Amino acid sequence: MLGILLRVTVEEPFVMVSENVLGKPKKYQGFSIDVLESLANYLGFKYEIYVAPDHKYGSPQEDGTWNGLIGELVFKRADIGISALTITPDRENVVDFTSRYMDYSVGVLLRKAEKTMDMFACLAPFDLSLWACIAGTVLLVGLLVYLLNWLNPPRLQMGSMTSTTLYNSMWFVYGSFVQQGGEVPYTTLATRMMMGAWWLFALIVISSYTANLAAFLTITRIENSIQSLQDLSRQTDIPYGTVMDSAVYEHVRVKGMNPFERDSMYSQMWRMINRSNGSENNVLESSAGIQKVKYGNYAFVWDAAVLQYVAINDPDCSFYTVGNTVADRGYGIALQHGSPYRDVFSQSRVNRPKPAIPSLGWGPALPQHGSYPANHHEKGDGNATPPLSLTQVPQNAHVWHPAGLPTRKCFPELINVHHRAGRGQRAGSQSFCDAPPCHPRGL
Repeated sequence: MLGILLRVTVEEPFVMVSENVLGKPKKYQGFSIDVLESLANYLGFKYEIYVAPDHKYGSPQEDGTWNGLIGELVFKRADIGISALTITPDRENVVDFTSRYMDYSVGVLLRKAEKTMDMFACLAPFDLSLWACIAGTVLLVGLLVYLLNWLNPPRLQMGSMTSTTLYNSMWFVYGSFVQQGGEVPYTTLATRMMMGAWWLFALIVISSYTANLAAFLTITRIENSIQSLQDLSRQTDIPYGTVMDSAVYEHVRVKGMNPFERDSMYSQMWRMINRSNGSENNVLESSAGIQKVKYGNYAFVWDAAVLQYVAINDPDCSFYTVGNTVADRGYGIALQHGSPYRDVFSQSRVNRPKPAIPSLGWGPALPQHGSYPANHHEKGDGNATPPLSLTQVPQNAHVWHPAGLPTRKCFPELINVHHRAGRGQRAGSQSFCDAPPCHPRGL
């Protein structure tokens, strides 16, 4: 093949075209160009490049002809077609393919869930049921404190700042819970036992809240509900499509319309893709589908390799990809039917040295413009810290719950206080109110 001039038709995105500057010829680069350049150096041929006029890969038309890149080969206007061109049975009927030089699988490009501001994010560390129990506990303990002091009232003037009214009791219990203290004196033994248990309970709850809040602030909670093609096919909230008359379009159509297909995923996908005869959710070029995902509510079904490249090099890191891990097809170099170069190209793919191909952006040598890998996506249920529920509160908090064990221990004291208060009033004896006032921070 030394010195033979071949005309090659290419198409993006495996081929990127630099704009013409100051009359210079266009410069082509990309994964396909690296493969072609490696073959040209190994086999010793020259080539010239032109882009498919209709910017399509090629599909059969109603009159039996082919358009796009395959059509250029069928009508013998090109000798080689190289791009993100998949090997399919229909295409092999009209053109020849070399052995695959890269595996192919179908993927989905989606936009990452956006971060939202939540004015009630401070409530997220605890479950709603736990917040309700805490509020009920504040009211219950405040009521019990009031009852204990009502049965054994201190010698204070009613209406003063230090009076043990129900309002002041509630305020004192709440202030203790948020670690602010209080000014109401509670001097009876039963009240002090209850408040000691309440302070310990509040310490455990506040510590649990602080630890869980720190986890919520350090872990980004982003939920992406679609993690596979099966998830995509089962939902209808996000419309999805592909490029019209492409290999992906034909692949989904054939499997979706096959009554013997075991997997119902393709039939569900075909119903969405074929809405309004395909004009509603499909696009004419892959670049249009990518833009539709970036700025709208849309999922783009396309070659997984291309979508990974797009996600890696997105400057905003706004994409993530999902897809099948099984590669049932491959990318190949298309030639005219009966071309004498097919075996030469296939053999050279095996024998030639493996070139370094950094242009597409895969592997460690690849220049990445984005900040995240293509498969980087966060799951709300998998990575985020779940809110603490009532059953997850430390057991010590249950033990030291003021309405639990301490209350049961305080009831005998409460009865004794009642009897002592009655005897003290009749005999003029001192009550526990003469003891120095107790404050939460003093114990």
